[in-house]
Amino acid sequence: MLQSVAKDRDLPAEMAAIGAAARAAATVLANTPRTAKDRALAAAAEAIRDQRDAILAANTRDVAAAEAKGATGAFLDRLALDAGRIAAMAKGLDEIAALDDPVGAVLAEWSRPNGLAISRLRVPLGVIGVIYESRPNVTADAGALCLKAGNAAILRGGSESFHSALAIAACLSRGLAAAGLPEGAIQVVPTRDRAAVGEMLAMTGVIDVIIPRGGRSLIERVNAESRIPVFSHLDGLCHTYVHAGARLEMAREIVFNAKMRRTGICGATETLLIDAAVAEAFLPAILEPLVAAGCALRGDDRARAIDPRIGRADESDWGTEYLDAVLAVRVVDDLDAAIKHIDRYGSHHTDAIVTDDADAAQAFAARVDSGIVMHNASTQFADGAEFGMGAEIGISTGKLHARGPVGVEQLTSYKYVVRGDGQVRP
Repeated sequence: MLQSVAKDRDLPAEMAAIGAAARAAATVLANTPRTAKDRALAAAAEAIRDQRDAILAANTRDVAAAEAKGATGAFLDRLALDAGRIAAMAKGLDEIAALDDPVGAVLAEWSRPNGLAISRLRVPLGVIGVIYESRPNVTADAGALCLKAGNAAILRGGSESFHSALAIAACLSRGLAAAGLPEGAIQVVPTRDRAAVGEMLAMTGVIDVIIPRGGRSLIERVNAESRIPVFSHLDGLCHTYVHAGARLEMAREIVFNAKMRRTGICGATETLLIDAAVAEAFLPAILEPLVAAGCALRGDDRARAIDPRIGRADESDWGTEYLDAVLAVRVVDDLDAAIKHIDRYGSHHTDAIVTDDADAAQAFAARVDSGIVMHNASTQFADGAEFGMGAEIGISTGKLHARGPVGVEQLTSYKYVVRGDGQVRP
């Protein structure tokens, strides 16, 4: 599973073999008890801790290659691992193991007048294909979540994180072996060849759903080419709106954290909207720590008239996911104007309002059409682990089946079980 595919090998045949192993594993996992899945996750977490130095060495190799290609600081931040991030990865697997097993849960049950007893039960999706880019931890998160939900996983990481992903996948394989589960339950596509993505997108009858996690070009390609249902994870074009009813100190802290805690993640705020009623009094103070931290500012004429540190924004800035220390700033007339801006430019990912006005907060939550809406909290909380879900594969910005953080429950479907006592339909 972990050997690189040679250039002279038959990629379609290689992918077909991976798919066959995944399909066979999915049949086993659908009826695997929680104890075995949790044992695999615990052993994988321990392997990650034991293999920390090997994972770091692989990651150093990936980071060096990315640096040589001129990768941005934000990209390198997403790619790089350290002891703390590896520990957090292992901890995430332990937290997933501690979650309730979703498989077999009774979602609803009722009886009909003819005596039929009907129940709706949660079941795995089957085989899940995950296509992602530079963040190595997705290998652990995605593999663990799919396993906990009783699914087999085919993981295709980005070429930049290739060696890191293989090192992490080796730990997941150790976990599967320790629990006596099939190796095909979690497989990493062992090639950087971009053609492997196209092969995955055409594996109908093998892969039940595709989950892409990455930049706009990846998402657009998957949506255009996939012959398999897709859980879309589009841009994290997140907004924080400082309403007239906000407290300055709260707004200042939230905006700074939402932008600067980690600029390269999808939950980072990219646009600050500030109510005209408080813009003159609040804006310079809110921007002060951002400027001190090296954040570049781009704003409309109203914002620039209040604070000359703001550069001029053009139309493209309102629709840009910077994933860097850059923030767009716009002064809006009121709540309605803020919502209209978000509706026009947002990606339906995560948007926040800062206010002590309960009615305004309720209106914002009801009218903003995003997978996650925050009130008086940083958009950087847009994370399955922060929601108590152990981890997530991504934030779904679509509306079918899964929306917001995609965790173990979102990686299941359901079926109906009908029990009778000889009934026939008249």
